[in-house]
This record gives sequence, structure tokens and C-alpha cells, in this order.
Amino acid sequence: MVPKRNHGYVTIFVAVVLVCLLKILFWNPPLPILTNQRSMKVVVTVFYEALCPDSKYFLTKQLLPTFKVAEEFMEVQLAPYGKARKKELNGKITFDCQHGPTECQANIYHACATKIIEDPLLRLNVVTCMIGDNRVPQDAMHKCAKEHNIDYTLIQKCSDSKQGLDLLKLNAEATHALRPPVTFIPTITIDGSQGRQASILKDLFSEVCKAVSDLEEAKNICE
Repeated sequence: MVPKRNHGYVTIFVAVVLVCLLKILFWNPPLPILTNQRSMKVVVTVFYEALCPDSKYFLTKQLLPTFKVAEEFMEVQLAPYGKARKKELNGKITFDCQHGPTECQANIYHACATKIIEDPLLRLNVVTCMIGDNRVPQDAMHKCAKEHNIDYTLIQKCSDSKQGLDLLKLNAEATHALRPPVTFIPTITIDGSQGRQASILKDLFSEVCKAVSDLEEAKNICE
């Protein structure tokens, strides 16, 4: 025979279990609101080299002007590396860049600036400033950081440490993962697709607008 006190506990437990089961059976979560509009920004990724004339032209004449107009619905990702080659020997990473060691140094400064500067427009302004004159990468970085009120010592510390090499390694992996493989620098992807490279390089703004044609916020800007 079950003691009365224990019987009361059992009754309470059974009641609680039944209430929970009823809630599970009859509670319907609210249905998501279906929409044909995209909720995310179009992602433009630029695979480039810091000493490449074509990269310089694209950043200064296409990327920055487009972003200034379309920042509301556009995200920019930068991958300075290009046609460099990565080598690993006994755990040590080195790079051979298409335009020599100076470009490797400049690529690392670009990678560090991209990592450290959080504001998207400020980041792009600094990188575009640096690529404007990268003959002495350290001087370019110091000059451009100061012009935009960025603490250049943070970028310098990154560049001088293992972090800079690690960032360049990540860019190398992203570049080598591109399909089709890179044949021209810069190579641009829009939402992961290389699409029509000639059109992207010539008129990035129009290609971005095509990618967000279903986005309400873009209509007034793209029309």
C-alpha cells in the first residue's frame, strides 16, 4: 500500500506531465512571414593584389564609388593575395608574390587593416588609400591610417606578428578555393558567383543592382 504522502507526490507529478503533454500537442508556433524580398546584403568579394595596377583601378574607380552609393545593401569582403604562392616548410609559412616581396608586405598590411578596422566604409577608404601608392607599403599604411584617424600601431603590430601571416594564409585558401580558378586579378564574386567578370570590372554598380533587384531599399538608388 502506497503511503498517502507519497501518493500525493505521484498525483502531482502525473498532473504536471499531462499539462506538459497537452501544451506540446496543442501549441502551434507562429508561422514565419513569407516574403519574396531578400533580407541580406549582396556580398561583393574582391580577390586582388596590392601592387596590381588593375586591382588599383578597380578599387579606386569601381569598388569605393559603388560602395559609397550602395552601402545600405552591399557588403564588401577583401582578399589581398592574388596569384601569390604559399610555401610551408617545417611549420614555417612563406609567400612568393607576383610582384615580389614588397607586394607580400603590402598584402599583409591590407589584410591586417581589413581585419582591424570595423567600420566598412572607413576600412575601404583606408585600403583604397593604401593601394593608391604602395611602393613603400609601411609608409603608405602609416599615411593612410593617420589621414583617417586610425591607430596605425594596431595594423603594424598585426603585420609584424604571426597574425599577419595567418590572415594572408586565409586569403590564400579562399583564393585557391575559387571555381573556376583565378586567371585574372582582380577577380570579383557577387554572392559567391564570378558571373560576368567583364561586366563586373567595367560597371560594378549595375551588376550589384541586378543582384538586389528584388530588394525594396535598392529600388530608389538603382533606378
